[in-house]
Amino acid sequence: MSGKRVTFKNFWLAILLILPQLFLVFTFFYWPAGEALYWAFTLEPPFGGEQQWVGWQNFETVFADPLYWNSVKRSLLFAFSSTALAMGIGLLLASFVDRQLAGYKVYRFIYFWPYAVAAPAVGLAFRFIFAPDAGFVSAINVWFPGLWNPALDGFDAMVLIVLANAWSMVAYNFIFFLAGLQSIPRSLVEAGAMDGAGAVRRMRDLQLPLIAPTFFFLIVINITDSFVNSFGIVDITTGGGPARATDLMVFKIYSDGFKGKDYSLAAAQSLVLMLMVCALTFIQFRFVERRVHYS
Repeated sequence: MSGKRVTFKNFWLAILLILPQLFLVFTFFYWPAGEALYWAFTLEPPFGGEQQWVGWQNFETVFADPLYWNSVKRSLLFAFSSTALAMGIGLLLASFVDRQLAGYKVYRFIYFWPYAVAAPAVGLAFRFIFAPDAGFVSAINVWFPGLWNPALDGFDAMVLIVLANAWSMVAYNFIFFLAGLQSIPRSLVEAGAMDGAGAVRRMRDLQLPLIAPTFFFLIVINITDSFVNSFGIVDITTGGGPARATDLMVFKIYSDGFKGKDYSLAAAQSLVLMLMVCALTFIQFRFVERRVHYS
């Protein structure tokens, strides 16, 4: 039996309903993207004036800058480290709640709170919590002087922003992992338990393959978020330092554009960042998704 096709007869009412959304998308996405594309191929005076067409010169300057390649390496390290940590902790928490241990409803509600905290607030909190002279780490530095100091040690600074970003994404991953685990028929899990498979064995051989689509979706989202939404954490926590150890790509765009007043160079970097994220997403869909089974 074929259903009757539903049509919206009032064309102008439909236009009026979607016009505000189209206006917002054009104003905050397409217009800035178009301006960035134009600025990337021109020389934009920092204090106004006539623009000069320079073609690929801005991109040549970007790719010839060793500091830019440093930011690329730092960004890749940051993205993959925070993604692995956030997804691992999210899956662990979801597996505990899915087993319905004592108080699991309270934990399910509490675990989602961190995702509601803005990135700058997360960065500020972690900056004070892990401060070498005032946070709880200061007690460790009393016994082991200089063990932890993100202000002077680049490795410590990178660990700090990875922890902060992973903490902010754990709640997001937890919700999706929990939904995926609870969509698995309980009879399958119980059958595995009756066959003698422990909790770890059931998770590895039964539950993880069944939530592979969720796993793949979260990989794409976490990596993308690590590249484009990490500015607030880096700016508040480390400011790109020390010695550019946490100078990620998105933060370098801000530094060159708003501090260095080189809008054209920043626009070129923003296009490179966009293309890099698109390339990583394509690679994930092209190669990682092959291992994902949807049925």
